[in-house]
Amino acid sequence: MVIFVCGGIAAVGLLFAGYLWSTYATQVDARLGGEQRVIPRIFGRPFELRPNQALTPAQLEQRLNDVGYASRTVVEKPGEFSIGSSVVVLRTRGDEATTARVEFSKGKVPVIAKLINQETGRSIARLTLEAPMLTAIATGEKRRYTPLETIPGRVRQAVLAIEDRRFYDHPGVDVIRSGGAVLTNLFGDKEYLVGGSTITQQIVKNTFLTPEKTMRRKVQEQFMSLVLESRFTKDQILELYLNDVVLGQRGPFAIHGVAEAARIFFGKDVRNITLAEAATIAGVIQSPSRLSPFRNPERALERRNVVLGAMVEAAYVTEAAAAAARRAPLGLAARALENEAPYFVDYVSQLVDERYAGLLQKGAAVDVFTTIDLHLQRVAQEAVADGLAQVDKQLAGRRRKGQAQAALVAVDPRTGEILAMVGGRAYNVSQYNRAVTTRRQPGSVFKPFVYLAAFERMFAEGASEPTPATLVMDEPTIFMDGDQPYEPGNYQNEYDGMISLRRALARSRNIVAIKVAEQTGYEQVAALWTRIGAGTTAKAYPSIALGVFEASPVEIATAYTLFSNGGTVRPLRALTRIVEDGKPRQLTAGPSRTVARADTAYLVTNMMRAVMNEGTGAGARSNGFQLDAAGKSGTTNDLRDAWFVGFTPELLTVVWVGFDDNQPIGLGGSQAALPIWTAFMRNALAGRGNVGFSVPDGVDFAEIDPDTGLLAGPLCLKKVREAFLTGTVPVAFCDQHDH
Repeated sequence: MVIFVCGGIAAVGLLFAGYLWSTYATQVDARLGGEQRVIPRIFGRPFELRPNQALTPAQLEQRLNDVGYASRTVVEKPGEFSIGSSVVVLRTRGDEATTARVEFSKGKVPVIAKLINQETGRSIARLTLEAPMLTAIATGEKRRYTPLETIPGRVRQAVLAIEDRRFYDHPGVDVIRSGGAVLTNLFGDKEYLVGGSTITQQIVKNTFLTPEKTMRRKVQEQFMSLVLESRFTKDQILELYLNDVVLGQRGPFAIHGVAEAARIFFGKDVRNITLAEAATIAGVIQSPSRLSPFRNPERALERRNVVLGAMVEAAYVTEAAAAAARRAPLGLAARALENEAPYFVDYVSQLVDERYAGLLQKGAAVDVFTTIDLHLQRVAQEAVADGLAQVDKQLAGRRRKGQAQAALVAVDPRTGEILAMVGGRAYNVSQYNRAVTTRRQPGSVFKPFVYLAAFERMFAEGASEPTPATLVMDEPTIFMDGDQPYEPGNYQNEYDGMISLRRALARSRNIVAIKVAEQTGYEQVAALWTRIGAGTTAKAYPSIALGVFEASPVEIATAYTLFSNGGTVRPLRALTRIVEDGKPRQLTAGPSRTVARADTAYLVTNMMRAVMNEGTGAGARSNGFQLDAAGKSGTTNDLRDAWFVGFTPELLTVVWVGFDDNQPIGLGGSQAALPIWTAFMRNALAGRGNVGFSVPDGVDFAEIDPDTGLLAGPLCLKKVREAFLTGTVPVAFCDQHDH
């Protein structure tokens, strides 16, 4: 009878175990079977190499890390590179893989001196690398799926040495390792189990179970681990673990997987991290917050060295190799998270959600290709960081709440493609994107549109004035705003008397701008801004000339594209293509809008060149930016906001500096925003040839005396080559310098 009862109990137990096994197997297959391969991904613009390009070997190494090239002593396979002091050899991927030798010039600003096909010895005009992946989109997470075979042995060994040295020998539960833990839990005074978890158990615990620490949950964890081991190979389980293990938090994101940690910690592809870096990553697993190399570098360093010791014990590395790794610094990458364009990624994600609702939430392989240039993005990030450090110094000692913020948007004005976007001082601190969301008064940045409206009306009426050489009295003036007097002043109450429109714009004279707006008609100025379609509505009051409405940096960049495109506004673009399950989606681009004539737009562009050469933007010249450019500084009432907008024919950049709570920054655009603009443009365009602005039909030039606005005579000491609409060139010569 006892035998039957025991047999019945055993049978029921086996049936229950079989039921659990089947249930858990279904859960394991549903949750882990290929899950990581369908997370949507966002990519940047392919990086292009060309002779005379300003680039250092270290910067090229960064770009190769961006696209997952492996550093090798000798290049043999596609996707590999080797680096020397002034030479980089790389082999591209794809059907037409090329082994290229990149030789760099010496000096303070290296450029690519030669780009050579190493197999044929011939020069290469340009070489394009793959599009770099910016991120995989998972709510609250940063991760990038990486096959086990591409994760270096030193990374796998570091993790196995410290987390589960017998991983390849146990069936999912390590009886030998957990023996001591069992005794402790049976006879000790702990309220929960300790130690003994294998890598397989960690996957089960983090994927399927609650955080409670009880005997029942521990048994469930062990049983499910056996099931998991029966459904996947050891290599598959290790691949799952290395791609999913949590390795800390940066800003709003949990860092998942060793490949993402390599990017965030060291700014490298996982294949290129050193033994010391691999040990650092493995060491963080035990307690990602307490051992974070960013928050607690001393603890992270100590834990790294423990991992190195474990690797020696496991015979993965020699004591000599471990000793050398212990001497290495942590070597964390500065601003690694910001360098991956997180503000831009958020912007793109929002655009895709608005245009293709639910696409990024589908269980489909979605790849989003964008316009962002990661090289320019890093240049922009460095310029903003350095510029804000200088702003902090200028504000030191002044009573301010919080820290000043900045935004930068760089675009190709010919296409509207966004090349770089920085939305604030530090994304891991604040995810608020000031480049897109912050709307502030543009101030004097709006003045070029006042002059454009004036020239447009002049042409429409067939008049001969105003022209850039027209003289206007710059003096304290009271304007009427309806029946109310309006008495603005110039910056620092400086007045020039009779001054040409060119010099008035260069020196950002408020009184002259308002007088031009008054003569043109405030309604005409407001109507032009309405046609441009950027920012809030501009009201037809005298203060419109001083930009008292609101606009974001992205909207200002959009408006300024008209100066490079003959009066046509190019909507900004962030997306180039979307591929869903291998099939391209149709993208719709916003239409361009012609809002002004090409010749009148050129007149204003030519006037803004004086801003750079002799006006409020001249600081760019003294700080090393020498290419032909046009621009305008902007400072708002009470010095609340500082702006600078400037452009060459191929690159347009907007910089804003201010406080989030709208308290005055106390600095002008030339003091706070121009240095950031200059640093970015100087480095972004280093090595580029000087390209002038194209002159459209309907524009004539003449030598003008700036004091009279008339044709310069032979005795005039000052002469300006001025642009005019055809038929509006002055006919009289200056008579003040003929004796």
